[in-house]
This record gives sequence, C-alpha cells and structure tokens, in this order.
Amino acid sequence: MNQIALAADHGGYELKEAVKQLLDERAIPYHDFGTNSDESCDYPDYAEPAARSVSEGNSERGIFCCGSAAGMAIVANKFPGVRAVACHDEWAAKMSRLHNDANVLALGGRMVSLDEAKRIVIIWLETEFEGGRHARRLGKITDMEDAPQPTSQ
Repeated sequence: MNQIALAADHGGYELKEAVKQLLDERAIPYHDFGTNSDESCDYPDYAEPAARSVSEGNSERGIFCCGSAAGMAIVANKFPGVRAVACHDEWAAKMSRLHNDANVLALGGRMVSLDEAKRIVIIWLETEFEGGRHARRLGKITDMEDAPQPTSQ
C-alpha cells in the first residue's frame, strides 16, 4: 500500500497516535500532517493539507481523527476525488470500502475506543472495492465534481 495521510485535531490526537503505531506494526508508510499534541486547535488546519494530499494523488488514502469524525469528513469531502466517511463501527468501515471505495476514513476519538478504532482501521485497509454497479455510482459522483459550477448573477 502506498502512503496514508494522517491528520488529527486535539480531540483525535491520541487516536491518531494509536493508528500510527498500528501502521508501523504493519509497515504501512504514512505522512503525519499533525496535530502533534492534545492542545486545542482547529481541525481544518490539519484536514486540509492531508485531504489535498489524497486529492492530488500524493497519498493513496487518509485516516483523519477528531472528536466526532464529522468535522474531518466535512473538510476532506471538499476536495475532488476524496470520498471521506465517518465510521464508528466495523460494518460501516467494510461497506465504505466495498461499495463506496472510500479513500479517507474519519474516526471519532470521543466515539470509539482505541481497540475498536484499530479493528475499524484494519478492516478498512484490508477491504477492496467491489466495483460493478458501485463503480457506475462512483462515476456519477465524479461527473458531479467535474460539472461546471453555476455562476451567481
């Protein structure tokens, strides 16, 4: 697997550090976009460069952590080609890969335990996209991203 982009705010810092340990154990390369402490910070400051890395193809996937997973997923989905999902259980992680080819996993440091988060990450990393009818649906999303935006009058 190619590089994973990691990002967290203060609410997800501890979880990001646990994910780094898991990636190290599995010899999966990553780039840590921060934060580097549990001091209060703004999640867009870390999600933006990490999501850009996935969008531009510098990272194959991303794992972003904040308190709820919502903020990180919102920021990540602003970038073309990024399909970020907030997952709080193993089934959601598996389905996000099988059916949606999710390339950014958002985890809530205040939503899941470290052990559950590690299980979610493993399933998400190991599950391949199913393709088929799901590829057609993803194509429609890409078409939306590529469509010209209406201009204000």
